[in-house]
Amino acid sequence: MSLPVPLRRATRRLGWYQAPAEGRVGRLRLDFNENTAGAPPAALRALARLGRDQIASYPEYQPAERKLARFLGVRPEQLTLTDGIDDALRVVADAFAEAGEPVLLVEPTFAMYRFYADLLGARVVTLRYDDRLRFPSDAVLRALRRERPRLFFLANPNNPTGDLRPLAELRRILEAGRRTMIVVDEAYYEFSGVSVIGWIRRYPNLIVTRTFSKAAGLAGLRLGCLVSNAEVLGALRPLRAPYSVNAAALAAALAVIRDPGWMRRYVREVTRGRAELARALGRLGVAAYPSAANFLLADFGPRGPALVRDLARRGILLRERRSDFGRAGWVRITVGTRAQTRLLIRELERWWKKNARS
Repeated sequence: MSLPVPLRRATRRLGWYQAPAEGRVGRLRLDFNENTAGAPPAALRALARLGRDQIASYPEYQPAERKLARFLGVRPEQLTLTDGIDDALRVVADAFAEAGEPVLLVEPTFAMYRFYADLLGARVVTLRYDDRLRFPSDAVLRALRRERPRLFFLANPNNPTGDLRPLAELRRILEAGRRTMIVVDEAYYEFSGVSVIGWIRRYPNLIVTRTFSKAAGLAGLRLGCLVSNAEVLGALRPLRAPYSVNAAALAAALAVIRDPGWMRRYVREVTRGRAELARALGRLGVAAYPSAANFLLADFGPRGPALVRDLARRGILLRERRSDFGRAGWVRITVGTRAQTRLLIRELERWWKKNARS
């Protein structure tokens, strides 16, 4: 059956972001970079205390925004809350992307950057990591000066490669892109420890995004933060849906920031597990790339797809990244707790030994 009204032209060429498959509950979820320890106890207690009036009422944002702004080290007028980072990216794209005008990306990276640019009919200027997964720094600076893109989306650390742009390089990018709104997506900040949030007053072209979906363990509640100078935020707030963040997300996030020790302990677990997993992959002769996030990207070669399928049958979910690199074998592995990491290592070693000759 044909549609009664044709789709807008820009939507006809959209790719589809593949969300997590169904049936993941009860498995070891090492495929979508979530917190594998589950939601923090403080958040669960806060959710249990939500009363019927709070649930029946539209949420009030200002008290939460003041507390979350203090936690992030910014003023309330420099922060707005969104329905996860995806919603923050949509707001930014709606504000600045223009049909036919350039938006700069370095791929492979988070798929939603291209999705929103394509949705608005922007002209996507694409640079790529090289064969050794090196970021094209010089090409980015040239593109910012020559193309003058309206937007440049930059994940730091990047997903799926895990690499981190140092502060000196970020400063060069912001200087070269004075005529570009540069979105530094810090979804994995807690694992990298590198942030440019403190630069929002110095660089009027800087927007930073943060999330409570990764280290904070609230992916199911969807809470993101959009941070920039007050003038930019004043322009972006009208583009946010009036009640895009729900009361449960606000209550849980406030509980998390009141008990930051839980999140810090989880981050330490992941950081140690990441190093342990990298060493184990090295012993197997598998190339694993340095990461500042809560995952590792590994190249298992032709055996990668079979490995992912076989581990899934044993209840361990990994994420194959064939579409990012044009061939099979690339696998992104979320790093969980030390116990989960050691379980994964045992299963990898068992599988590798069994299939060494295949």
